[in-house]
Amino acid sequence: MELGLAVLLVLTLGLAGAKGLFDRPAGKETGQTASEKEAQEDAPEADNGSGSEAVREASADGQYPIMGSSDVTVQEMVDYFLTSGREYPAEELGEGGADSIETFCQMYYDEAQVEGVRPEVAFAQTMKETGFLQYGGDASIGQFNFAGIGTTGNGVPGNSYPDVQTGIRAQIQHLKAYATEDALVRECVDDRYEYVKKGSAPYVEWLGQQENPEGLGWATGDDYGYDIVGMIEDMTDER
Repeated sequence: MELGLAVLLVLTLGLAGAKGLFDRPAGKETGQTASEKEAQEDAPEADNGSGSEAVREASADGQYPIMGSSDVTVQEMVDYFLTSGREYPAEELGEGGADSIETFCQMYYDEAQVEGVRPEVAFAQTMKETGFLQYGGDASIGQFNFAGIGTTGNGVPGNSYPDVQTGIRAQIQHLKAYATEDALVRECVDDRYEYVKKGSAPYVEWLGQQENPEGLGWATGDDYGYDIVGMIEDMTDER
């Protein structure tokens, strides 16, 4: 009798194992309970920085930041001007404290470094705005306004500054206003600083209103910022 019961028990266990009745519960394959597995499957994916700010930066991948460190040298800026074939207006700018292109470029480099602006950005913008310091537009060279600040067309001359260095400083502060919400390091000499929406153009390409995602920017002309980037590339293409 006992032997018969033992044989019956062995047969029962074998059949149960074959049918998988003693297999692990669902969800245990990876050490999870069934409820944990369901919760993981129902949970939303991690953010991974996909907010609006990250999307904005991703859309501008490969563009040229206005702020940041730079490996462009003063000599490269000087050489870029000299290769243009234009004559440096030593007499006019000498009255404002920059009697040579070397002095002029050094001022740009120093002022930009203080505010964290890339010096080549400001310098290339000046070359574009003034036709390599030849002027001929609404502003005149004696205003020491190197980027058309305040010029709105129809003969409006824009802002004037007491000397070259102040004019350069105002331009760089204006660029910083577009590029970032960070405060200025030096006292503000840009009397249009307050009118800029801070951080609305962190990239050079976005200085053109037509290319700026918010329709803001320094100038209205087509490809304004892209032209400046092209000039920077020309400035450094001899490396």
